[in-house]
Amino acid sequence: MRIAVGTDHAGLPLKQVVAEWLAAKGYEVVDFGVNTPDRVDYPDYVAPAARAVASGDCRFGFVFGGSGTGEQIVANKVDGIRCCQATEPVTAALSRQHNDANMLSMGARIVGEQLAIGCVEAFLEASFDGGRHVARVEKIMALESE
Repeated sequence: MRIAVGTDHAGLPLKQVVAEWLAAKGYEVVDFGVNTPDRVDYPDYVAPAARAVASGDCRFGFVFGGSGTGEQIVANKVDGIRCCQATEPVTAALSRQHNDANMLSMGARIVGEQLAIGCVEAFLEASFDGGRHVARVEKIMALESE
C-alpha cells in the first residue's frame, strides 16, 4: 500500500519517525518533503500529498507540522480529502470508522513520537463502519460540488 507523507520544517522530525515506521511495516512511503529543517510554507508540501491521495495514487496520507492544524486545513481544501487532526489514537481510529478519513494530520509540538506512531497504527488498523455513517460522508463530499 502506498502512503503519502508531507511536512513543513516544524513537523520534519515526526515525519521522519513515522515514515521509517511505515517502511519497516512494509508500506511504500511516498515522501512529498521537506527533508531539511529550513523554513518552508506547509501548503507547498501538504497539497501535493493530499492530491496524491485524492487521485488514488496513494491510499492514505499523513501530514505534519508544528501543531498540525494548518496542514489539516490545507489537505481538506483538496476535493476528495477527509483529513482529521489527531493527538491520540482514539480520534485517529474514529476518523476512519465514522468519517472514512483518508488523511491524518499531527503536530510535532503537540504529539510525541510514540503517540504519533500509535495514532498512525490506530488509523491504519481501523476501517470505515459504513451503515449510518455513509449518508453523513456523502453529505460531506457533496459540499465540494456546491
